[in-house]
Amino acid sequence: MRYISTRGQAPSLGFEDVLLTGLASDGGLYVPETLPQFSHQEITSWAKLNYADLAHKILLPFVEDDISSSELKIMVDETYAGFNHKAIAPLVQLDHNEWVLELFHGPTLAFKDFALQLLGRLMDNALVKRDQNLVIMGATSGDTGSAAIEGCRHSERVKMFILHPHERVSEVQRRQMTTILGDNIHNIAVRGNFDDCQQMVKHSFSDQAFLKGGQLGAVNSINWARIMAQIVYYFYAAVALGGPHRPVSFSVPTGNFGDIYAGYLAKNMGLPIAQLIVATNQNDILHRCISANQYQKKGLVQTLTPSMDIMVSSNFERLLFDLYDRDGAALAELISSLNNGTTNSLEPQRWEKARQLFSSHCVNDDKTCDVIRQTVHQHNYLLDPHTAIGLEAGRVCNQHLEVPMVTLATAHPVKFPDAVVKAKQAVPPLPEHLTDLMQRPERCQVLDNDLTKVQQYMTSQL
Repeated sequence: MRYISTRGQAPSLGFEDVLLTGLASDGGLYVPETLPQFSHQEITSWAKLNYADLAHKILLPFVEDDISSSELKIMVDETYAGFNHKAIAPLVQLDHNEWVLELFHGPTLAFKDFALQLLGRLMDNALVKRDQNLVIMGATSGDTGSAAIEGCRHSERVKMFILHPHERVSEVQRRQMTTILGDNIHNIAVRGNFDDCQQMVKHSFSDQAFLKGGQLGAVNSINWARIMAQIVYYFYAAVALGGPHRPVSFSVPTGNFGDIYAGYLAKNMGLPIAQLIVATNQNDILHRCISANQYQKKGLVQTLTPSMDIMVSSNFERLLFDLYDRDGAALAELISSLNNGTTNSLEPQRWEKARQLFSSHCVNDDKTCDVIRQTVHQHNYLLDPHTAIGLEAGRVCNQHLEVPMVTLATAHPVKFPDAVVKAKQAVPPLPEHLTDLMQRPERCQVLDNDLTKVQQYMTSQL
């Protein structure tokens, strides 16, 4: 399988090169030239598979030119053996045809673990084979950083620099990053927002001269391997609920579009999905684009759902590539126009295609707290605030009441105590492996929102 850039100017690459490259040389994102297709009969045969075995089946076509079936099996088994629930991604029923898919049973209590625990192993495998080292640079709105650090902390061939917005992530999220004190791990708190951090990462990938010969690798969802691993849990949930014999709908709280893009790919690979619902907080550029064709940046609002406090959704470009018939030149022109503000909408026929593929809804902080409170009262079930937004959006947008609606529970509520308290609920205790988190020493460098200063700090630590 070959991978091509959404901007159309970078060379096509194999899986391992895409894994280690991250962003394409033309500034685009890598996507598969073609998607593997799974038949109704084949998906039916997966009903008895556990999560790791299902992941092996779905992921192998994406990597088999570079990684053997046996190698992948070992990595997948090791990855999901580290989760604290035997089902890995258990489904919890709240109401008739209403389900929550719990994606927070990994080591850092967030859905990012599904991809990043595997990503670390994939990178190690490739770097050892190539006798190569890598400098990881990533931006996080809260969960990606801790999951990436946990996934790559033991690698002797990786040095990690994770940028997060200073004082704009929850304390639990911050401490999950800053209390891992390995020599190869560096946390940078940027005096700005997540989009500032993300922009620094993109600029650094486009010009890596500051590394003086070193190579940058990506752990953000610009890295194709992140998206690839997230496809699996859509199949897992759907098969558990009777798929492919009946369709399933998914509501996904998302800021960077990567998680729901994985669902879009699952549908294109043969999984019967009735609806894909984009659930956003007040930073609602995705909702405004899908519902009203308004792609206009506004000031970023700090909310109770910091992982979605994003205005520039990197992975949206991958969808736009398909909407624009995989025309890299047309997409590059569109992205440039959207970024500089000369265009604030998609071509009408392209937008209509997006409307056919996705529904969307925006939920503010007050309603988020209402949903948390009501769900405890009605179902004795505590949601994290991001999942609450997903649940509300699923209810508002549901067009097929006879079809199971699955909300992706993207994080454990203990990670967001401010929202839980504001919803007048008791904050749950930290899991056993994190009980001393608040007492652990932290290490973090606070820097101005200045790319030069960030790059100078990085080179001083290499």
